[in-house]
Amino acid sequence: MDQLEVLVVGNGGREHAIVLGLSESHSVSTLHCTPGNAGTIDLAMNHNVSASDIEGIVSLSKELDVSMVVVGPESPLVDGLSDRLRREGIPCFGPNSEGAMLEGSKLHAKKIMEQLGIPTAKFKIIRNQSSINESLDEFNPPWVIKRDVLAGGKGVTVTSSRKEAHNVLKDGIELDKFVLLEEYLEGEEASILVIMDESGYVMLPPSQDHKRAFDGDIGPNTGGMGAYAPAPVASPSVIARTREEIVEPMHHHLRNSSTPYRGCLYVGLMINQDGSPKVVEFNVRLGDPEAQVTIPLIRSDFGEALMATALGKLETVEVDFSDKHASTVVLASEGYPGEVISGRYVSGWDTKIEEGEVLGLCHIAGAVTSDDGRLISTGGRVLSATGVAPSLAEALEASYQIIEGVQLEGSHYRKDIGSGGL
Repeated sequence: MDQLEVLVVGNGGREHAIVLGLSESHSVSTLHCTPGNAGTIDLAMNHNVSASDIEGIVSLSKELDVSMVVVGPESPLVDGLSDRLRREGIPCFGPNSEGAMLEGSKLHAKKIMEQLGIPTAKFKIIRNQSSINESLDEFNPPWVIKRDVLAGGKGVTVTSSRKEAHNVLKDGIELDKFVLLEEYLEGEEASILVIMDESGYVMLPPSQDHKRAFDGDIGPNTGGMGAYAPAPVASPSVIARTREEIVEPMHHHLRNSSTPYRGCLYVGLMINQDGSPKVVEFNVRLGDPEAQVTIPLIRSDFGEALMATALGKLETVEVDFSDKHASTVVLASEGYPGEVISGRYVSGWDTKIEEGEVLGLCHIAGAVTSDDGRLISTGGRVLSATGVAPSLAEALEASYQIIEGVQLEGSHYRKDIGSGGL
């Protein structure tokens, strides 16, 4: 494969992880990122084009004459970025807008799962406020309520309060005309990222995200406060069932679409006590923070795998994984996931650990570099401290060693990431 010039779209911790993985790929010669962040700038040339500016990204890709575009966030995929790039003859890792609707519309995803017989929670569409109480009676609490919009991983409410459930449903109907009410699934969550195109697919090591804001899985839902991989809850038998009951039928469906799916299908699972996996959600991109703990476990050439997928030739490359463990712990700004405080200096983030087989570093997310070269928080999830080591305990030790050395006034992080895996 010729040396690749790659443009990565996005500005979060996931994009920093993608850029870092590509920077270690022998197949990649030059990296660009738009708009990028204070972490990507050390590895790639950042450009001032927003991830939502479809035509701007297409123009930039042509101007730079890149070999491939890798799209991090979901919104530009739903808006048709990969469709536009491919019309210009530019390979793109990221599905077309039709495929991206698996995340763009939860109802669309549910209908596909029904059609294919994929195991998932029972659900009901609620369109009228007058039917809210009757609908709540049909499901046992806690109630799961989902808006049918892109919501950055935060468009779901899980509550045992009937009053809260009623209010969330009422507000959702007013905003979106309808809301999904779902059966609550008991069990333990896991995520499996699947790189796929029409020629084949590769399942990455299973990971487990921590969605709630505070220790003990309490507090509001967030975009993710940390993750680790591989997650032991996704045992070999669970992975086999996921492959047979979920990934295979989805791959068969997507490869036969009018425009084949080329990118990552994120499979969010709930695994019950007898090891039966059900789909909680599909996303159409590498997860955040799951990307931070799965990309470092890819031992083969990351750039080669993404390029092959973008060309519909994934089956022609070998993708293999290390037997190490990875963990990442998110540092969030004061107030997150509510009204956040930004504009504060961040220090200590550039510490790295390289001790034998143990590695540790920060993935930058919501932060920018100031004029004097210092890091400034822009709110939300500011960074994540990632450790890679022969054991999960060592990986977590590296993550926490790094994050404990980061100073950001008012920030918070969970201290129990990976405890289930241990």
